[in-house]
Amino acid sequence: NSANIYRKSLDARADAERFIFYEGPPTANGMPHPGHCLTRAIKDLFPRYRTMRGYLCERKAGWDTHGLPVEVEVCKELGIHSKEEIEAFGVEPFIQKCQASVWQYMQQWERLTERLGFWVNLKDAYVTYHQSYVESVWWSLKQLFDRGMLYQGHKIVWWWAQGGTALSAGEVGQGYREVADPSAFLKLPLLEDTYPNTALLVWTTTPWTLPSNQFAAVHPEIDYAVVREESEGEKLIVARDLVDRLSEQFKCTWTIESITSGKALVGLRYQPPYDSLQSAGGAASWKVIPADFVTTDSGTGLVHIAPAFGEDDYQVLQRERESAGEASLPLIHCVGPDGKFTEQAPEFVRQRWVKECDKDILRDLKTRGILVHQSQYLHDYPFCWRADQDPLIQYPRESWFIRTTACKESMLENNQSIQWLPGHIQDGRMGKFLESNVDWALSRERYWGTPLPIWECNASGKQEAIASYKELQNKPGVQGFEAWERAKKANPDLPEDLCVHKPYIDAITYESPFAEGAQMHRVPEVIDCWYDSGAMPFAQWGFPQQGVENFAAQFPADFISEAIDQTRGWFYSLLAISTLLFEDEGQETANELGLAHRLPHPF
Repeated sequence: NSANIYRKSLDARADAERFIFYEGPPTANGMPHPGHCLTRAIKDLFPRYRTMRGYLCERKAGWDTHGLPVEVEVCKELGIHSKEEIEAFGVEPFIQKCQASVWQYMQQWERLTERLGFWVNLKDAYVTYHQSYVESVWWSLKQLFDRGMLYQGHKIVWWWAQGGTALSAGEVGQGYREVADPSAFLKLPLLEDTYPNTALLVWTTTPWTLPSNQFAAVHPEIDYAVVREESEGEKLIVARDLVDRLSEQFKCTWTIESITSGKALVGLRYQPPYDSLQSAGGAASWKVIPADFVTTDSGTGLVHIAPAFGEDDYQVLQRERESAGEASLPLIHCVGPDGKFTEQAPEFVRQRWVKECDKDILRDLKTRGILVHQSQYLHDYPFCWRADQDPLIQYPRESWFIRTTACKESMLENNQSIQWLPGHIQDGRMGKFLESNVDWALSRERYWGTPLPIWECNASGKQEAIASYKELQNKPGVQGFEAWERAKKANPDLPEDLCVHKPYIDAITYESPFAEGAQMHRVPEVIDCWYDSGAMPFAQWGFPQQGVENFAAQFPADFISEAIDQTRGWFYSLLAISTLLFEDEGQETANELGLAHRLPHPF
């Protein structure tokens, strides 16, 4: 350091060909561990070798400072967990604590970096909460919004109930682990004269979703058997190919009385396992519907459908609405955003965390003679990646999404131009993730993150995206900046960068261009911190408000390196954002900004 060798190595190669390296930003509010030694050693080795070969290799450090990793650590420090507790503490002091906490272990990180001999410019590091970085991210989101690639929609999302927010596919993928869930087989009695004393036999591994049951699904091309147990009078309908397997599993003897097609069962009405939502269910609920995803690989060949708690189930509801109408098929469920049953649920589970109620629900079904068989089912299930004791649930929510499915083929093509090491990642872990791509659940109903730069008219509901703080300041009739001014006056040590964060940014309103006399208010969400990190190729320079030449010279990267779990994290966000921003329509933007080389892939 005293000899400034790293700086001298750059000066000596000022006119040389560049070797471009991106530093994946760690979060400094957690202690570095031995794994970081390996990743930082590799990050140093390749740029150092290229430097020795005569290339100019700048190494700008970076710090990831937003999102759940920071919020969770602050909550631990405060001894709180839920959103209600955060809001009781106060959003403003909570945000200020988050900002301060990101530097908690800075000295340890710097000492580790120095001891490893990792050449990286820590003095000029990019920081994701800095105003210039946030505004660069805002610019990118405005590009997507104006092109219809950033949209608000109702979808079934993976929901962290304790934290009150949706998570992206990449985040969900980091939290899977094997669990034992109940495997339950239950009867749904048919309400048809043509099938007297007969019930559908359905299977579920999520008993807590049964009070929200809306359909039973069959495959129209599968044959189904009407069976009767010798000692019982009631008949059951199951897939023909599963009769022997199920009778052996249940240790009973079934006699096949008749065979019918799945298509013939479609439209039959049945009694749901719970009637607490019958008044809300509409005229077309609780009937048998066709679904191609039903198989005989497991279960009974008949599937319990709760559209509020599964993407496939929700698509079934949407399809059925095309013929029945939305009024006849409202989305019904009895679970609140906190993951607890509401007052619409059966009385014995109300105000309780849903996954704690499985045993009581099965006990109730058994008492009522509806449960036929139960066992345990081992499978992988997602937990929150930053609160590993909190299981996620699928939940209906209005969220903001990036239309990544629209550029799926482009991402797959760009992935083929990346030299992955080891090579099997290309078509394996990364390729398969891209092939199963879903739209990016971008918004987070949280506090410490880049605010979503969308302002909405309080009269018409129309929205527009904002690209910078200066753009806000120049809006007609703008007001609300005094919220930040008061905070700064009360605590002069607050960093100026907080002016673009909650709660101060939420106070800013301006005259609506969409309705006379109306006001524009910011939507309340912040964004996925993985978008922050994936925007670093341009946001580290404050592009395009500044740093256009730096970005042009330092894009795309020749080398990046991280642990394999970043395949669906940082590596994916880099690839998705650059493809979205700079390919097709985005290439025109790149040309306008003077970026001479072909885009979009970042590495």
